[in-house]
Amino acid sequence: PGAGKSTAVPLALLRDGGFADGIIMVLEPRRVAARAAAARMASLLGQPLGSEVGYRVRHESKTSRETRVLVVTEGVLVNKLQADPTLEGVACVIFDEFHERSVDADLALALCREAQTELRPELRLVVMSATLGEALGPAVAATLGGCPTLTSDGRCFPVERRHLSGSRPLALAAAGHPREVEEAVAEAVLSALAESAQGDLLVFLPGEREIRGVESRLADALPAARRAALRVCPLFGAMPLEEQRAAVAPDPQGR
Repeated sequence: PGAGKSTAVPLALLRDGGFADGIIMVLEPRRVAARAAAARMASLLGQPLGSEVGYRVRHESKTSRETRVLVVTEGVLVNKLQADPTLEGVACVIFDEFHERSVDADLALALCREAQTELRPELRLVVMSATLGEALGPAVAATLGGCPTLTSDGRCFPVERRHLSGSRPLALAAAGHPREVEEAVAEAVLSALAESAQGDLLVFLPGEREIRGVESRLADALPAARRAALRVCPLFGAMPLEEQRAAVAPDPQGR
């Protein structure tokens, strides 16, 4: 993890892969990841998004005739394979974050492999993951005809685990009360903020409703002066792209 595979590998293949006559398609499991990866690669090239690097997700596309690296979500690739099983015009398909596994991703890999073996032997397939593991990694390599396996070391940081206890919202959340999940998470965030005023917090929640619920609870619980010193940034796939970029960008005021 942390090796930069999602953005470095597609650009390396664009530069040195010999795919002058076709598109490099990069599969990401979520819309947020697809947009972010495409934006980062375009930034590294010093180009506007939608020029040499673009993306296509459900109900949204930013591409042009110059696009050579196209980042897509699983459903987009499956739909393309159903419409064109040969993937005409595509030189390489990169399956990123493959350890997350889904029916669409597995189906897309099977269909791409079939296209490669039966119709287009020049089609190149790349499967990437930070955590394929000892079991899944060899299985994927075997599926791809015994292809080479490469390892790229990334950056790791120490992680300390802390478990909350004695919290009524947490106990109710564990018992299956969905609204209490928001209360329990807000309580954990407030506890972390009380311990340290420095640094950032990254909070994972199931979906937009829970994200908005925690945001609302924090706004109600924090004093006005404390709220002014913090920046709470929701982030989910249905948000406009500019709001997603703002959520992951450094805050100008250092909050």
